[in-house]
Amino acid sequence: PHGGATGQATDIEIHAREILRLREIGNEILTRHTGQPAEKVQRDVERDFFMSAEQASKYGLIDKVIFPRGDAHKESST
Repeated sequence: PHGGATGQATDIEIHAREILRLREIGNEILTRHTGQPAEKVQRDVERDFFMSAEQASKYGLIDKVIFPRGDAHKESST
C-alpha cells in the first residue's frame, strides 16, 4: 500500500504502522490464495511487479486465461 501522511510526528507514525499492518494482511492473503512462499510474496509486492496473464496463472493469482472464441486452441495450452 502507498500512503501519505502529514501532521505531527505521532500522526505520521500511526499512519506508517497502519500501512505496514495492511501490507502484512495483503501479503498473508496473497500467500494463502496463491500458494507462493511468504518471503516470495513479500519480495514481489515490495515494488511494482508486472506479469502477463499466463504468468499470473502460473503464480496462482488467476485460475486460467480466457481467450476470444476464435482462439479457443490457445486455452488448452495454459
